[in-house]
Amino acid sequence: MKLPGFSLASLQAAAPAKGAAKPPAKGAAKAPAKGAQAKGGAGQDAESKAVAAIEKAGGSVRPLAQNDERKEVSFYLQGAAIKDEHIAPVAALKNVAYLHLGKTSVTDAGLSAVKGLTDLVQLHLEGTKITDKGLVNLKGLTKLEYLNLYNTEVSDAGLANLTGLANLKSLYVWQTKVTDDGIKKLKQSLPKVEVVKGWDMDVKPPAAPPKADPKEEKKKAEEKK
Repeated sequence: MKLPGFSLASLQAAAPAKGAAKPPAKGAAKAPAKGAQAKGGAGQDAESKAVAAIEKAGGSVRPLAQNDERKEVSFYLQGAAIKDEHIAPVAALKNVAYLHLGKTSVTDAGLSAVKGLTDLVQLHLEGTKITDKGLVNLKGLTKLEYLNLYNTEVSDAGLANLTGLANLKSLYVWQTKVTDDGIKKLKQSLPKVEVVKGWDMDVKPPAAPPKADPKEEKKKAEEKK
């Protein structure tokens, strides 16, 4: 039977070929690009490897709190055994807010691993081998609120690298080469920062009151009688 206006050839041409892929349904979500999947997986893999390397060196990586993406990284318990190569993996981590490097053997070169940690809020460098040169790596850490430089070789020249850290609230420079003049200059740029310089060992305690003369005391006692 012949259909009006249609031919068998036209119907066959309009029909989809056997085995051909069907077009996606209207409104269906598109699959992520293959390159995007690879990129995300590579980033997660790099971070996992960094955490494993840090823990192998004796450090720790843990969340600051439940449902908080920020991390706390610490090498504090390992002390002088931690060197520049041990903290290098930190550079691959994201959302690092607290970093404890106190009493380690980290040098100026090792601090380059900290340069990209722009979410850093607290940084412990007390008792390390850093100098003024290493503080150049802190210039971009604009969220930094706490910095401990106690017992390092940092001087007034090093503080010049901190003038752009507008959120800095607490700075510890006890037993460093930082002077009162250096602190005063820093406060011109960061008037709200509290700088703890420690105790001034040159300040002498108040003199004890002079001892009373026994003869004078006896004389006064007799006069009262």
